[in-house]
This record gives sequence, structure tokens and C-alpha cells, in this order.
Amino acid sequence: MAEAAKRYAVVTGSNKGIGFGICKQLASNGITVVLTAIVEKEGLEAVEKLKEIGLSGCVVFHQLDVTDPASIISLSEFVKTRFGKLDILVNNAGIPGANVDFDAVAASASGVGGPEKGTINIDWSKIITQNYESIEQAIEINFYGAKGTTKALIPLLQLSDSPRIVNVSSSMGKLEQIPNGRPREVLSDVENLTEEILDEVLSEFLKACKECSLETKGWPASMSGYIVSKAALNCYTRILAKKYPSFCINSVCPGYVKTDINNNTGLLSVDEGAESPVRLALLPNGAPSGLFFSRKEVEPF
Repeated sequence: MAEAAKRYAVVTGSNKGIGFGICKQLASNGITVVLTAIVEKEGLEAVEKLKEIGLSGCVVFHQLDVTDPASIISLSEFVKTRFGKLDILVNNAGIPGANVDFDAVAASASGVGGPEKGTINIDWSKIITQNYESIEQAIEINFYGAKGTTKALIPLLQLSDSPRIVNVSSSMGKLEQIPNGRPREVLSDVENLTEEILDEVLSEFLKACKECSLETKGWPASMSGYIVSKAALNCYTRILAKKYPSFCINSVCPGYVKTDINNNTGLLSVDEGAESPVRLALLPNGAPSGLFFSRKEVEPF
């Protein structure tokens, strides 16, 4: 029986948290993983941790800042030279785009959801502060960072016989989080939504943010950068799936996981949070594409 072809994966923002858990689980499934981080020292330390648990040879490090085109090109060249193709891309790098009162989050999290649910309901308006810079940064990293990385790596994914893209998103990016109005209307129009329209909508969003007119223009007033960036990522998932029908491309909310992004107030462990993205990364050929998953369940955008 012929040996199965070697598979290669890139996971962005993976020196800690869910990204680290994804690297660990993919490597445990025999996949060679490129673990990435902005800071080289932190990335190399993460690789060492995986080597210590017996994953030596399955994980390599490469520096990546998803907001830096030169850094993305460098990663792409590394993958091309080292492996000749890419099978799995997990866009995991992300930030909250706001300052959050995590004591209040912890108090809310303790009374709702539960580990099996992995979600919480919070009135974010009472516990966050945001400004234009933090919102813009969330759009740049959570959406445009994922988009730029994806575009650079698609030629290598096209060389795979089982290309997979998993966008780590959030249930907060579901369109129900955006008030009824033009933004929600445009983003809901699945048939006509394009990358160009998505860019226009995000420009309108940032303009409204700068003018302090988010609510009057139909945008969420709290956690705005996070919600809109993840909504855009979900929309981009659909657009990509339509554009590349031979790929399997999905977005997923891993649940409310204990990570630095929420000051470890989550309900799920990192390993539990990594399970859902990894499951999508390992789907067989012919599996559904262009969907949004909340952990294991398909949910409407």
C-alpha cells in the first residue's frame, strides 16, 4: 500500500493560545506544521515546547506579521522552497480591537454558558473602551491580515490534492450582531457580495468610526472592530469558497476559550478550542465549503 502523501500546514499567530493548540493537534496527526509568530524568540520557544512533548520534526518556525506584506512574502517563499506546496492554512491571528474590563467578563462568564456550550452573553457596552486606532487595527489584523496571507498562499494551496483553509472567527461576527440597516443588508446579499464590495463596506465602516457615527450608520456601537472584522472574515470565507470550488474553505467559532485575548476568562481549554478548527482542517475531499461553524455545528452567518 502506497504511503500517504506528506501534508503541510501553516497556522498564523500560533506561538500561544488556540493557534498553539491547533499546531499541536495537527502535528499529532502527522502533518508538518509551520508555527508562526511576530516575535522570533516567542515562536522558537513555542516550537521547543512541542518538541518536549514528542513532536520533534513535525513543527518548524517562521516569523510572520500578517500586517506586513514583506513578511507574508517571506513565509510564502519559505513554504515554496521547503515543501513545494501547502495543504492547510489556518488563519488564526487576531486581536480584540478594544480594551476590556476582564473582571466584569469573568463575573458574567461564571454564571452562563457552561463548558459544553463554550459561549457567553455579555453587554459589551458596559465593559469595553475602544477608539479609532484600536478598531482600525482589528480590521487590519483580523480581516486584511487573513486576506493578505491567504492571497499569498493560494498558489501553493492549488498544488495540493486536498487544499483546506480554516478561518478562525467568532459568533460575535454573525450578522445578527450588526443592527438592521445598509451594512447588514449589503453583507447579507450572498449572491452579489464580492471582495470589492466588502472593501467598500469596510471603508464606510472606518469612515463612520472616524466621524463617531457608528450607530446612526447602522454599525454596532460596542466591540465594533472585532464584530465587523469577524463578520468580514465570514463573508470572505463565502466569497473564497465560491471562487475556489476545489478547495474546502470554512470559518469557525472555536467557543469561548481561555486565552490571552480574553485574559483567560474563557470556559474552554485551549485544546478544546483547537478541536473545531482542526476538525475542519482535516475534512475529507468533497466536504462542505463556505460555511460558518460554531464549534461543531453549522450555523447561519
